[in-house]
Formats: sequence, C-alpha cells, structure tokens
Amino acid sequence: MPRARVGILISGRGSNMAALIEATRDPACPYEVVLIISNVADADGLAFAAAEGIPQFAHSHVGLTKAEFEALIDGALRDAGVDYVALAGFMRVLSPDFVARWDGRIVNIHPSLLPLYRGLDTHQRALDAGDTRHGASVHLVTAALDGGPVLAQAEVPILEGDDAEALARRVLIEEHMLYPAALAELIRSRGA
Repeated sequence: MPRARVGILISGRGSNMAALIEATRDPACPYEVVLIISNVADADGLAFAAAEGIPQFAHSHVGLTKAEFEALIDGALRDAGVDYVALAGFMRVLSPDFVARWDGRIVNIHPSLLPLYRGLDTHQRALDAGDTRHGASVHLVTAALDGGPVLAQAEVPILEGDDAEALARRVLIEEHMLYPAALAELIRSRGA
C-alpha cells in the first residue's frame, strides 16, 4: 500500500517535525514526509529537513496579504502531491478558506489538554491556574483556533517546583511520541 504524502509547516526548530520524520523510518509507518514549508527562511528545522533530503519551501509572510501567502503555501503543497498537512510549530493562524481546502486532512499538535488553554503561553497558564496535570493534544485543524476535534492526548503531572520551562520540556517529550502515532492513526483510518 502506498504511503500517504505529508507536508509539514514549521516556523522554528522543528522538533515535532523531526519526530514525524523519524517515525517514517519504520516500514509500517503509513506516511512519508515529502515537503517542509516554513515562513522563516532560516528556521532551524529546515537544516534537519535538508540533511534528510526532504524538499523545503521557505517564504516569509512579511509584505504579503494572508491570502497571497496562503496561496504560495497551498501551491507548494499541491505541487508536491501532499495528501495531509501537519502543523509543527507553525506560528501563523491559517484562514478559514485555507483550512477548508484541507478539511479533515490538516492536523496540529498543541501543548495543552484541549479544550484547555488554546493559543499561546499554555505552560504558564496551567501553572497559574494551579492545575495538577498538563499535556499535549493532536487535533484536526478547523477555523476555530485550537478548536478542532481532538485525535489524541498525552498527559503529564505538574510537579511541585515546576516552572514553565521545566513543564514545557516534559510535555515536549510526550509530544514527540504522541504526534507521529496520532497522524499515523488518522491516515490508517482515512487512507491517502
């Protein structure tokens, strides 16, 4: 059975992108990563993708309308024959039009137990709330910010003395296991 073709969007170091790529080394993985897109030309994750021989498309969003920028991204994804889009630290909110074009085929990993703490600064917000648990969620992307159906979650305890950085490090370890498994399960359930 042919593997589904995945495009990954990043803005920074790409550690979740790397985890998704690493998972493809398993012959049972139902997807291959065929394109990395970044809105930051010197994003650290692009070097990892280049070392893995994965094509990259980097173009700044600065000076472009959202529609112009998204047309470039959409064109690159379609030219690469992408079946699914994975957001991995892509720090741009996508328009409802873009999301609709990839409906049911675009996923994101978010560092909270959704529906808690949509948006930014999730680790500090969990600490400030006095929560005893925190974690990460993989969800389908919809027009609502971090509001799509949750596909999978991983939970970590909040420990006495945790600060946002310590909590973020523990959550990230879980993200790197959660995201490849959740994407694989989505693809197995829906097909390429």
